[in-house]
Amino acid sequence: MPLFTTRKQEKKVKVTFNQGLLIVEKANGKQDVFMLEWFPKLQNATDEEREDWVQTDKGIRFTKLDLDISIT
Repeated sequence: MPLFTTRKQEKKVKVTFNQGLLIVEKANGKQDVFMLEWFPKLQNATDEEREDWVQTDKGIRFTKLDLDISIT
């Protein structure tokens, strides 16, 4: 019988917004920088919507916006 546990996902990146940019800082110190104009949903989002994100295997998912952004 499999054992299922629930754990809070550890975030290995830091997401910030600054002067029309989305900045994703990785654990190794490298950054991916995206222009918010590339993502109209994110550009027009509230702070609450921007703060509701989870890290996925391939990037960042903004849950309330139904938006996925790939990071490498």
